[in-house]
Amino acid sequence: MATVNTALRTEHPALAFLLRVVIVVLTVATAAIHASLGGLLFTLNAIGYTTLAASMVIPGPIAQVRWLVRLALLAFTAATIGGWILFGARFPLAYIDKGVEVVLVAFLAFEIWLVDGGPLGVARRIHRSVAGFADTFARGRP
Repeated sequence: MATVNTALRTEHPALAFLLRVVIVVLTVATAAIHASLGGLLFTLNAIGYTTLAASMVIPGPIAQVRWLVRLALLAFTAATIGGWILFGARFPLAYIDKGVEVVLVAFLAFEIWLVDGGPLGVARRIHRSVAGFADTFARGRP
């Protein structure tokens, strides 16, 4: 799916840039909300969001597995929403934050669709990664 990623960046660089900026801004916004609430669980959640936001933009080796970062951020956000539905306090800021997180999920899904080829493209990447790991493991190389 590298061709899809390259195609999006070369044919629609403004769209790719805008998607990434919106995702990072939404992630930092929800991190700030969680950080403002205090308490260990909220602080850890804020640290998780901040780490994932940074991973969305830092260059280097992490850029090669940005698709995993997107999946991790999507799963983290979905787990946060699910945890709030099951156990969360119902106060106005919580509803605002859940709104931010739902929009974040939508933008992540859109970027996964455009950049990674959607669920099928992600499944192919996972399959290639697992097959490559199994092949390396079978040959006895670290």
